[in-house]
Amino acid sequence: MRHGTPERAGLDPRELAALAREVRARTTGDHPWAAGAVVVAGRGPVLALREAAGWAVRYAAYDERTGTAVELPPGDRVPMAVDTPFDLASLTKLFTSVAVVQQIERGTLGIDARVGAYLPDFPAAVRHGITVRQLLTHTSGLRPELPLYDCADDAERLARLRTEQPVGVPGTYCYSDLNMLLLQHLLERLTGRTLDRLVRDGITRPLGMTATGFGPCPGAAATEDQRRPRAKADRGMLRGEVHDEN
Repeated sequence: MRHGTPERAGLDPRELAALAREVRARTTGDHPWAAGAVVVAGRGPVLALREAAGWAVRYAAYDERTGTAVELPPGDRVPMAVDTPFDLASLTKLFTSVAVVQQIERGTLGIDARVGAYLPDFPAAVRHGITVRQLLTHTSGLRPELPLYDCADDAERLARLRTEQPVGVPGTYCYSDLNMLLLQHLLERLTGRTLDRLVRDGITRPLGMTATGFGPCPGAAATEDQRRPRAKADRGMLRGEVHDEN
């Protein structure tokens, strides 16, 4: 898309101005709809409005006792910009699945191959004959999730994942994050590349998504104050980090 005037986009400049005012209004005051936002409007190939409002980082925490947000001092806040990155939640499973299917299409991975053939050091997958197809279709029998956020470090998390036994009937659908975690390890073992590189080289870069990345993004807008009992772990204000505690 290219930047242009509302007239070139065939849009009413008064309506675009009203849209910008509404977004600004929703990000101001003591209890805004959002701490900050970016509004983009266009038609066809012409981008007629790009405007940032409010703050990318405004709050330090959420006070459970008073039910209010704790404001950062003005000097510690980060203003919103039109190029501020935002988190796109719950897309890891999509990108991981696409990366797996790409390997299947290239013939480097069989859809009915046994995961244990690629991950022989994952005894539970080996013992139960879990297949790539079962992981992709959530029919492996693995439970929906493990409390990996309670583990002390990455080594303990990996040990739990390696030994986790299916609890359901293989072939029966049960959505599980563990399926995607196993697929990540399989992909990285198969290709010798990390998942963020596979996503970049195989998906986002070919699509021209130059502003889209996978992994920590310190400059992103803050999106969630994650503390017990509202959350499963005490991680504080999340900024450029994955929301899922696991």
